[in-house]
Amino acid sequence: MSLSHGDAAPDFTLPTDSGDTLTLKDLRGRKVVLYAYPAAMTPGCTKQACDFRDNLASLQAAGYEVVGISPDAPAKLAKFRERDAITFPLVSDQDKSVLTAYGAYGEKQLYGKTVTGVIRSTFVIDEDGAIDRAMYNVKATGHVAKLRRDLGLDD
Repeated sequence: MSLSHGDAAPDFTLPTDSGDTLTLKDLRGRKVVLYAYPAAMTPGCTKQACDFRDNLASLQAAGYEVVGISPDAPAKLAKFRERDAITFPLVSDQDKSVLTAYGAYGEKQLYGKTVTGVIRSTFVIDEDGAIDRAMYNVKATGHVAKLRRDLGLDD
């Protein structure tokens, strides 16, 4: 199952890297970039998180909140945040139910083999909680720059 433009974004309440919980519904009225990544502190996921961190001010200036989601435990997410100075919330979906609801968990190709895991994806959710864009199998490197271009935020 995958989401597309106009679909309702599946709501969730998940624990964060800071020990709080984050509920998607609480972000209504704001645009949200929700990005799914396989594992904190791995090279590709670190590159992607740092790209979002480095572009956060311009995304927020354009009205976007950024949230990262992975199956990592909150304690590992806290270490990731501290190690790499991540300045946006990271949420933990350990049972992968939210990732599955977004179509960001399932079969994928990894080094030529079919495996089951997190499909690196990005979802842009509008102020009313609907999917504006759903991008699957995105690349860790260069994705934030492409997203900025797609959203018309290029400098």
